[in-house]
Amino acid sequence: MSNGAKTRMERTRKLIVGAAGDLFLKHGFLGTNMDEIAATADVSKQTVYSHFHNKEALFLEVVRSMTGGAGDEFQEQVADPDGEQPIEEFLLDYATQLLTIVMTPRLMQVRRLVIAEVERFPQLGEALHERGPMRSIRRLAVAFTRYTEKGDIRVRDAQVAGAFFNWLVMGGPVNDAMLLGDGAIPAREALKAHAEEAVRIFLAAHRAT
Repeated sequence: MSNGAKTRMERTRKLIVGAAGDLFLKHGFLGTNMDEIAATADVSKQTVYSHFHNKEALFLEVVRSMTGGAGDEFQEQVADPDGEQPIEEFLLDYATQLLTIVMTPRLMQVRRLVIAEVERFPQLGEALHERGPMRSIRRLAVAFTRYTEKGDIRVRDAQVAGAFFNWLVMGGPVNDAMLLGDGAIPAREALKAHAEEAVRIFLAAHRAT
């Protein structure tokens, strides 16, 4: 296959996934059909099936791409701690960026979609959990290990501490948005204030004295 043909296939695949994502989020899995996806992507139904054998496979790809993309963006926005940045600055930057990237209408809609379909597609819940909170928690565990070695904080278990900080930051805002709708997503200023409070509480419990 030539590079040009490969590029066209990749472009078509992205169009299909993008169109399917919009429709799945709007109508759910059962409320969306392959004809609508093909029409929205401006391709033939045969083309859709040449990339994805069935609606289930396309649905899985849509959710995985959305959740993975957010994780990748976060990885790019927040550098791993090098031991030089004060822990307060690292945690505040980490918490603020995490809230900013995750607390969007589209990602909240993806979470609701996954929860609605978790019995039909249990692997979706696993994928969201792995690419979302667990990815963040493992990264925090590495950071907390480094800061503990420096003597900045004291934690008994870096992974447990990572989980506590992750949900201290994310728990309230995510729960409100999931249950109350996109209108409950806080403004950027409120998210920053929440991040500052989460950092203060965490350091009050774990700062080395």
